Amino acid sequence: MTATTDLAQRYLDAWNLTDPAARRTVLAGLFTADARYTDPLVAAEGREAIDATIAAVQQRFPGFVFRLAGSVDAHHDQVRFSWELGPAGHEAPIAGSDVAVIDGEGRIATVLGFLDRVPAAA
Repeated sequence: MTATTDLAQRYLDAWNLTDPAARRTVLAGLFTADARYTDPLVAAEGREAIDATIAAVQQRFPGFVFRLAGSVDAHHDQVRFSWELGPAGHEAPIAGSDVAVIDGEGRIATVLGFLDRVPAAA
């Protein structure tokens, strides 16, 4: 379970990286080249599109950070975890859950995201 918790944390850390070059380097090691990310608001295919999605979220919510919320669950090649997005040190107005599908080398091939709590103005 430690490996899956580490993977979920590294994934959220990538969403918190504001330096584009550093983020692209992390994404290259974390995701497969043809990785897909899908949530109710976006469908991104490939690392570049995932990087652009992360940059757009950071622009929309400046100063907000992602953090793990609760424990990480896993079976077979799937990892499920919940997260929160909000200002550091304050209650998070946004929360969601993701399921990541992992390839044989431990990299993320697919992320299916769900938004569990979103303010009306977001």
